[in-house]
Amino acid sequence: MTLEDQINKSNLPRHLAIIMDGNGRWAKQKGLLRALGHESGTKAVRETVESCAKLGIQNLTLYAFSTENWNRPKLEVDTLMNLLIKSLKDELKTLQKNEIKLNSIGNLSLLPKSAQNELLEVINKTKENNRMTLTLALSYGSREELVSAIKVISDKVKNNIISSETIDETIINQHLYTHNLPDVDLLIRTSGEHRISNFLLWQIAYAELYFTDVLWPDFREENLYEAIISYQKRERRFGKTSEQIK
Repeated sequence: MTLEDQINKSNLPRHLAIIMDGNGRWAKQKGLLRALGHESGTKAVRETVESCAKLGIQNLTLYAFSTENWNRPKLEVDTLMNLLIKSLKDELKTLQKNEIKLNSIGNLSLLPKSAQNELLEVINKTKENNRMTLTLALSYGSREELVSAIKVISDKVKNNIISSETIDETIINQHLYTHNLPDVDLLIRTSGEHRISNFLLWQIAYAELYFTDVLWPDFREENLYEAIISYQKRERRFGKTSEQIK
């Protein structure tokens, strides 16, 4: 029985999120420039996206560039931005072929104008696709997202648009970048690190966490399947007891 055969298609995570980590270490291990590690990582992105669509996962979010990543050396940041533009152009056909809608979250105003334009163009061209939503977290930080949401909600309270007494989880969800996405069911992080790194802190409140030592450029379909099989073996109780779930 193959790994794919072991997956229960009726129990897939509605929302899968991945922290794609290890490009730099992968390149260093091979004596290559970090830029080549990032470039090799795009192959893992393509295979993961297509595999998720094939399985029937509805929402996939990839942590592509964090707010903290702006602090990296300028050459590396420029390389990542150029790679983003190239990847968007190269992968449009793949998105259309697989009926995947592109979405993006983060403080996109910080991206170079050329990257913003290319991103918006692909988002617009794929907006009618409905097989899967692929969300790229770009210039994204969960704390920044929460601060932004609180500011908007505070202004609405100040201007009597909403009452402070009505503020609940639903109101907060409506003001997050991910307001059109369900909470994360499964979070995968590659490269052996066991951190969340300021990624979807609100949205992963009850997510199952899966950590693998595989560096992102080496992450393949079988690694994705292993993560999903692990997820399906877990009991998700959401604060209840096992007896209540059964």
